[in-house]
Amino acid sequence: MKNDVAERCDVVVVGGSAAGVTAAITVRRHYPSKKVLLIRKEEKVPIPCGIPYIFGTLGSPEKNLIPDALLETNKIDFRIATVTSIDRAAKTVSTTAGSVGYDRLILATGSSPIRPRIPGVDLEGVFPIEKDVACLHQLQDDLGHAKHIVIIGGGFIGIEFADEINKAGDKKITVVEMAPRCLSLAYDDEFCVDMEELLKSRGIEIRTSSLVEEIEGNGRVRCVRLRGGSKIDADLVILGIGSKANVELGRDAGLRVGDSGGLSVDRTMRTSDPSIFACGDCTEKISFFGGRPSYLKLASIAELEARIAGANLFGIRRESDGTLGVWCTAVGPLALGTAGLTEVAAKELGYQVVCASVEGPNRHPGTMPGAAPTKLKLVFEVHSNVLIGGQIRGGDSVGEMTNIVAACIQKRMTVEDIATFQMGTHPALTASPIAYHIVNAAEIASQSLICAEHART
Repeated sequence: MKNDVAERCDVVVVGGSAAGVTAAITVRRHYPSKKVLLIRKEEKVPIPCGIPYIFGTLGSPEKNLIPDALLETNKIDFRIATVTSIDRAAKTVSTTAGSVGYDRLILATGSSPIRPRIPGVDLEGVFPIEKDVACLHQLQDDLGHAKHIVIIGGGFIGIEFADEINKAGDKKITVVEMAPRCLSLAYDDEFCVDMEELLKSRGIEIRTSSLVEEIEGNGRVRCVRLRGGSKIDADLVILGIGSKANVELGRDAGLRVGDSGGLSVDRTMRTSDPSIFACGDCTEKISFFGGRPSYLKLASIAELEARIAGANLFGIRRESDGTLGVWCTAVGPLALGTAGLTEVAAKELGYQVVCASVEGPNRHPGTMPGAAPTKLKLVFEVHSNVLIGGQIRGGDSVGEMTNIVAACIQKRMTVEDIATFQMGTHPALTASPIAYHIVNAAEIASQSLICAEHART
């Protein structure tokens, strides 16, 4: 059969969100002479983590887009088309705009929101969070008319949507979470309580330990019925309960799919076909902690995997250490961050741990402008004294403080490494060197670890 291929490229990237764009830019940096083509189905691509802020802070989906200039300035060609199939033998992809040949292929097809098997989930007025500008406009239009809003899921998406929609000031918002606490998969209880109390103080109702049995309505949603029979009025329902990997394109081409539902990749991000790499939400992930499966789907993870995949196409240069898990969220003045394992997660995985917490301002003195009360909790593994987790509560500085903790975990720093951490401080920028959070938490943990070691021996 004649192979009708209009053009051939050295590298074809499928997907135009965080992973796809980062992968293409990485290829260009490592292999500047290669011809790179990115194919995406969207005319405009939303920034995934910024989607909740469209409905309060930003005001429009057009203010939350990944700019095409990122591709243009890196001299990366891109095409708006849907890839319909891959011919691995011929090394071609078929698209709605014709076929393209490749030497190396990167799949960055992302994920789609989960639609739970709840009666009424297909009613008008029920919205999964689609990464699609038209769908986001429809949600925004419907929100303008809705007075009673129910958000199913008390994770990051749920609480961020709740707070942003609440800024309109004329809506009754209820978050329904089946776990005992919102954010319980991401933080230990003491941090979850802080966030729940803040949300309640802002007029948002929190219904935890609550399971949705049915979304009721006649054509359009009218209310949400919980197990036990109680009902919550709802003009609009938002589904914020996670996402599933988009593996259909790779699976149909015969690529291996892992037990967790993502495309199977090795530590170099290579799939079961040595000419095809994959990264981002569409891939299976292995935890940094013990090599267990990880179900995390974050843009920061996608971009890391993309930098690994893009660098390895024509010679292995990088490998993944596994998914560490680093994230933050913020509502009003309160920010929370986690790197690595929470205390609860560490114990569930069988680690024997020692934890230490410190609280104090992130400026010195605490009366400086921008000062915010800040709490840091570190989790150390007893036998090795290695840091395996950290959580932070505070203000604007939480994001970068979380990243510092993540770097310490990734480099497997011990309690003594951190206690002797060399830092630069300034009254307007950081906590006092006397009370620097991470150093003091490590000092406290050091003594507890010595006691734990004496008890063990």
